[in-house]
Order: sequence, then structure tokens, then C-alpha cells
Amino acid sequence: MFIDIAKIYVKAGDGGDGAVAFHREKYVAAGGPDGGDGGRGGSVVFQADSNLSTLADFRYRRKYLAQKGENGRGGRCSGKSAPDLVVRVPRGTLVKDAETGRVIADIWDDEPQVIAKGGKGGWGNTHFATPTRQAPRFAKPGLPGQELTVQLELKLLADVGLVGFPNVGKSTLISVVSEAKPNIANYHFTTLTPVLGVVPLAEGRSFVMADIPGLIEGAWEGKGLGHQFLRHVERCRMLVHIVDVSGSEGRDPKEDFLVINEELKKFNPELAQRPMLVAGNKCDLAEEEQVRAFQSFVEDQGYRFFPIIAPINEQVPPLIDAITAQLVKLPPILRYEPEPPVLQPLEELEKGKVQINLQEGVYMVEAPWLERIMSAVDFDDSESLQYFQRVLIHAGVIDSLREAGCQEGDTVDLYGLEFDFVE
Repeated sequence: MFIDIAKIYVKAGDGGDGAVAFHREKYVAAGGPDGGDGGRGGSVVFQADSNLSTLADFRYRRKYLAQKGENGRGGRCSGKSAPDLVVRVPRGTLVKDAETGRVIADIWDDEPQVIAKGGKGGWGNTHFATPTRQAPRFAKPGLPGQELTVQLELKLLADVGLVGFPNVGKSTLISVVSEAKPNIANYHFTTLTPVLGVVPLAEGRSFVMADIPGLIEGAWEGKGLGHQFLRHVERCRMLVHIVDVSGSEGRDPKEDFLVINEELKKFNPELAQRPMLVAGNKCDLAEEEQVRAFQSFVEDQGYRFFPIIAPINEQVPPLIDAITAQLVKLPPILRYEPEPPVLQPLEELEKGKVQINLQEGVYMVEAPWLERIMSAVDFDDSESLQYFQRVLIHAGVIDSLREAGCQEGDTVDLYGLEFDFVE
């Protein structure tokens, strides 16, 4: 079964807790703290797999949970970091945040993509020893791993997309020019899933052609096979529009041409600007005058026309030559750039409960609602950092610290983020 869209929940592992321990050894007085740090939780990593061609596996497993890092131990022994959870997906899978639609990653090459980061391990009490605090009896818990619901969309990686009404000869053409073996029969919607074929050229070169299942009027609204397969056209560098010039099924070839172009435009206006060649198939069933009239109609609209008889490979080589020449001039296959997280406007921020605990001179802030905001902030970016400072003021965290007795220069800990309090 071909499935090209799925929604799953991913959760990275929490960091292990730091240990509270003290060195105890014969003849060693006041050995001091020696609690180890917790290990990092496992991240959820997506990896492209060329052996997969569908998202069907994600219909049966909807949750992917990475392991938690081990807790620290005495003797300054750090806990073991958990292994990453590797999720294998077909090449060309787009990963989006299911809530906001933000593009998180485009899985198109062999580079692993971290979708949810594992939580950092907590510090053991060794880190909190100072000349005035020689026996700290507290440690940091591990930070929670990121969690989110993602939507997976498979968009095939192809140089050329074949589009047109059902039963116009798209599958026949791709079977003639490549080793692809699509279903071919004289009825509509023989092809129920996109088919990829590698078209060999001279000197060891090649390009990838995609047979997109037949479109009908209203496809952009979901009619027929609808936009279930239109999304696979979006990555194609160019299109080849195949038309039955004979009108063998009682349709007007000119009307067919206009309808499919309009469907592409309605689904995504950028597709209307994509380079396109027009192939008039079934010329053996058409009158010569019909073919010439349709050729004039197509060329008047600025497209190049190629009359072919696909089953016997008649006049197909000139079409392939024209495709090859066009591809040389075009940019690479479309890649989607990851989008940064959207920072929530301050006026829409819902203020939650803030709890301040003083542990041996360190003001520990507990505000679980802030964790989600912190995951969207890049603390290496000055603008993001200024936004986070405004959040702390607007949400009342700074006021809560003042009420708890926090003075300028005191250390504040916010889920592993330490800073000196400044009035």
C-alpha cells in the first residue's frame, strides 16, 4: 500500500539525574562530594533509507520514544548517555511540526537529521562545592527531552514529472524509456501510485522521471486521486504534459490541456511557472490535421510540442533529447530549508505558576510552562536572548525572584540555564 502522509509522536529521552554522594575512604577525612553527572538522553534522529518507498510503516506505529540517560553515581562516575533512536524514512520525506506546519527537516540525503534533542544530564553535587559550601547535599535533575507531534510528507525526488489525464500514455512512456514496470491497461487509474524510472543517457548520465497518477478536473480539491499525488510534482525540475491528441475517449485535447494546467496552478501557483514540454500521444489514432491543429494551439501558448506514439517508441528520442537539453539549464531538485521555531508574541503568553526554591545559595526556578518556550529560543542569538529576557519579565519570573529574596549577583538556575541576577 502506498502511503505518502503520516502523523507520529516523537519523544527524546530525558537526561539522567545527577548524584548526591560523598567520598568515603579509610584514612581520608572529609573526602568531600563525589556525585557524578547524569547521562544525556537519546535524541530522535531521522535517516533516509533508499530501500523504503512509502510511509506505510507509520500507520502501525505512531509513537517513537528514545531512552533516558543513566543517573550519575558515587565516585564521580557519570551515567551512561542513551543511544539515539534512529527512525528510517523514504528519501524525500518532509518533516513538519503538526501544530504549526513549520518545516523541521527535509530528508533527502544521507545526513542524519535530529528532530528531537535528548535532555542534558543533571550535574552531580561535585559541581556545587565552594569554599563556603563544602558539603552540598543537592544535585540537579536531568533535563527533559524534546517532544512533539510531527507530520511526515513524502515528496518524490524526480527531475521530470509526467502529468496528464488518466489513460493518455504516461505509464507507457516511462516503461519505454526506462526499466520501470508500471501497470499498463486500457482503463482509467491503472496507475494508483507514483512510479519512478531512471532514464539512461549517453556517457553514463541519466535523469529520474516520475509517472504521476492521472489527474482530472477538481484534482486540487481532492477529486479523483486529487492532491494525494499532486504533492509529488512539487519537487520536479520540469514537467512533461502528455495529451491524447486523438480524443479517443471523447474528450477535446485542447480542453484537456487547459484543465490540467489549471489544476496545477490552483494546487500551487509555482507549478504554472515550471518549465513544461507537451507530448501529443496516440498520433496513430488521430488525423494529421488534428495533430497540426493541436500543435499550433500549444505553440501559440509558448510551449514546445512533440508528436509521439509511445508504445512503439515512435518520435520519443527527440522528446528525451529536448528534456535533457532543458535539464542542463535548470537548478537542482527543490530542497526545503528548515524553518526556525516561531516565537510566541508576548501579548499571547499565558502566565503560569512560578516556584522558587533556594538550595544552598542557588535560586532554582520551576516553571514547566517555560520549557516549551526555552526549546524555541536560540541562546547564541542576541535577538532570541533578548526575547527570552522579555518573557521572564512579562511572565513575572523576575518579580518572583525578587519576592524570594534574590539579590543582584545571586545565581539563578532555570532548568540547567544558570545566570547571575541583575536588577
